[in-house]
Amino acid sequence: MQSNSVVFPKFGVRENITQIEETTGTKYDRAEQQFIELLAMEDLDAQLDIKPAKGNEFQQTLSMAIKAAYETDRDDEQAHLFLQRILYRINRLNLFWYDDLHNYINERSLYLYSCRDLIEAAWQKWELAQLDVAALQQLDVKQALIERASVDLNPPLSADSRYIREEMSETGYCHLLAIASFDGLVEASRLSRVLGGSANEVQCTLVRVLLEEYGNGRLSRKHSTFFAQMLAEFEMNTQPEGYFDLVPWEVLACANHNFLMTERKRYFLRYSGALTYFEVVGPAVYKNYLAAAQRLKLSEAAMGYWELHIREDERHGRWMLDDVALPLAEQYPNDAWELVLGYDQEKLMGDRAAGAVVRSIRQAEQAALVM
Repeated sequence: MQSNSVVFPKFGVRENITQIEETTGTKYDRAEQQFIELLAMEDLDAQLDIKPAKGNEFQQTLSMAIKAAYETDRDDEQAHLFLQRILYRINRLNLFWYDDLHNYINERSLYLYSCRDLIEAAWQKWELAQLDVAALQQLDVKQALIERASVDLNPPLSADSRYIREEMSETGYCHLLAIASFDGLVEASRLSRVLGGSANEVQCTLVRVLLEEYGNGRLSRKHSTFFAQMLAEFEMNTQPEGYFDLVPWEVLACANHNFLMTERKRYFLRYSGALTYFEVVGPAVYKNYLAAAQRLKLSEAAMGYWELHIREDERHGRWMLDDVALPLAEQYPNDAWELVLGYDQEKLMGDRAAGAVVRSIRQAEQAALVM
């Protein structure tokens, strides 16, 4: 693993934080460490059957966090972060990381499933409450998708987009790469979870998208390879999850939501709508990052991933709308509104994550100024 020449401070605790919040944060940190130990425990379910007390403190903290994040009016950032980190540690077991095989001994643990379901039930109810689901059910689905894609293909520049394009420093750019590496180094992995089943045009289109993301089977052309090259230009960590502790809960929530959508086949339409938005809007997002890199006069290797994505995602966006979302709307007329739900929810969560990333970048830049 490479060492880092770029130092990223942690921003989990504000200077003016209260003693109560500090105690709560410490409790969440301790509970997460306990959960990591549970993950590595040989035959976890059997061990907890014999000595249930081993998981009691973690369970109490988990219940406390769920209440704080989803059942009160205050926006508890620490609770959100704790829950999304725990959920991600469970969800990531659905992928193979080419690491120690012992890490997967509890991948089918009923206890882990129960923790996952407990978090997801409260979290998904909270997420859905932020959308007018009843109104979405009344839409002309095909028209709604076409109109949304038309707008999102070239959205107006937001204040955050202008900041990235016009103001973000090289320090901020490195911080952006660090957070983005969380997804960029394992890109499209979750898409692979929905590709099995009967053959049809929709399935084949999704396979084409995956193959292009994976460089058509050539590691040198795989998109994650280009991302690793950007990191290497700054002598940053190129290992997947290397900057996990920097990832805001809003970004983790996007990843966990995609795990849920791809692991539950009942949510296939929602996932297809979400992926349609992701591919449609991608070029506009990457153009902001590319503009920042060009303004900073960075090397081609330090921005190559963005250039590749702009070219390919313009094509992927058309495929997802024309060859996946619209055909699915015809095939499932009674449930087609779920495509729009997935689309709108991905946009809502993506915008929330983007705002969190920019706030984190600004904090990193301010910290660099006083170092």
